Amino acid sequence: MTVPKLGDELQKPVAVTDDSNSADKPNLKGDWLNFFLLILLYTMQGIPLGIASAMPIILQSNKNVSYKDQALFSLVAWPFSLKLIWAPLVDALYVQKIGRRKSWLIPVQYLMGACFIYMAGNIDEWLPETRKPEILKLVSVFFFAKILAATQDIVVDGWALTMLKKNNVGYASTCNASGQVMGTMISSVFSVLLTSEDFSNKYLRSEPGVGGVFTMKCLFYVWGILFTLITTLIAIFKKEKDNRLEDDHVKLNIVQNYSLLWDILKLPNIQLLAISLLTAKIGFAATDSVSILKLIDAGVPKDNIMVIHTTMFVVKMILPLLVAKYTSGPKPMNIYLTATPFRLLWNISFLAFIYYTPRLITMNGFVNIPIYYYALLVFILSIHDILANIMTVSILAFFSRISDSRFGGTYMTLLNTLSNLGGAWSSSVAIGMIDFLTFKECSLDHKNNCSTPNLKNMCKTNGGDCIVIVNGYYVETAVCTIIGIIWFCVFRIILKKVQTKSPSHWLVNIKKPSS
Repeated sequence: MTVPKLGDELQKPVAVTDDSNSADKPNLKGDWLNFFLLILLYTMQGIPLGIASAMPIILQSNKNVSYKDQALFSLVAWPFSLKLIWAPLVDALYVQKIGRRKSWLIPVQYLMGACFIYMAGNIDEWLPETRKPEILKLVSVFFFAKILAATQDIVVDGWALTMLKKNNVGYASTCNASGQVMGTMISSVFSVLLTSEDFSNKYLRSEPGVGGVFTMKCLFYVWGILFTLITTLIAIFKKEKDNRLEDDHVKLNIVQNYSLLWDILKLPNIQLLAISLLTAKIGFAATDSVSILKLIDAGVPKDNIMVIHTTMFVVKMILPLLVAKYTSGPKPMNIYLTATPFRLLWNISFLAFIYYTPRLITMNGFVNIPIYYYALLVFILSIHDILANIMTVSILAFFSRISDSRFGGTYMTLLNTLSNLGGAWSSSVAIGMIDFLTFKECSLDHKNNCSTPNLKNMCKTNGGDCIVIVNGYYVETAVCTIIGIIWFCVFRIILKKVQTKSPSHWLVNIKKPSS
């Protein structure tokens, strides 16, 4: 995002270029209400994301759910990768009297509230305790909820550009990271732990009872009512600045907005940035995507890992606030590039930890996990999450600083999509390559490589075991780390140069439509 504008002064393109660097230091005086409003909006965005992320865990506890069903439910994650399709519509269509961003925000959040209330009325039927859940209905409603959340993300990203003062634009990434994590944590914890009878009886009740302290039906009603009330207050009390007062304001039609995407991609700096974003996460792909799966394979209970991950939300929520002082400056990519080599080196800690996990948690052939093991796991995950979140906040701050605020929703969505795609494809390849890089053989027949289910069954039938000769996770972690080091060496200088470019290098040249 470029420079957000809040005051009465008109922002001319030339003026934007002049004071782009460190002339105006970030200062939230007079901007605190906008800061907290953005955190609230991003927190609301995190609510449906957290519930959707918790649903696979809830579904897995139902013995009637297959992995095919889980794969079908995973489709609900697609809208955030596809939102670029309708982002230009969000920028092009609005009612001026309501406000460019409020024209979308208010109906979208009302729809979200209505969606939650609709879920509350049907969740007991879709997610019964005994019979098979209605997977298709769950996928449909959560897919729709994710579309609404993705649309709200486009709107709030664009609004943040003009809601905050231009010298405070870097704080938009802080609001994004902290708010979204807060909403995700609250909704996922409530959905999984507070609806659990075992967890409630063990930690939340003085006497055992039936069911959790909350039901899913109750939670959905609460979210629906909260969304409706908060949206109403925003509609009444929050005024949006009339962007027509800006000298650089250009209103585009729908076709022009879609062509705008191509115009943005034609910018030389954007092309360099796109290449870096699409390859930036290769170095961390194996660690981020496969490590937890390997811990579960080794015998660490999924429930315990879930609880540990819940505590990690606190780190993700507080950290952006602590690093905001540094990421809100004129060169946030310096922070990103500083954290990158440390995160690459931290891959080695995951590799060593997973290698020794079977020895640490197994005694006399039985899994018996000591307390110090969990303490070590929390430490490793904490450092990983700290580094990952510092990099996330830094890159979001950079996006906020460079985006052309005239087309904020489309510009920010394009940059976020490139970043998300970089993580998505590298993660998918990392998971898919594990079996390809893993080599096994039967303990009783060295010619049997246990590469197919039939060969595995043949080995077991003869009384043997399939022994791992080469663990694909270790190979992949090493390869990813090497690629990550190469990426760092190549793009470190490029990104440092790119971030010093003046705002004029990121502006899109659009001719104003003749009246």
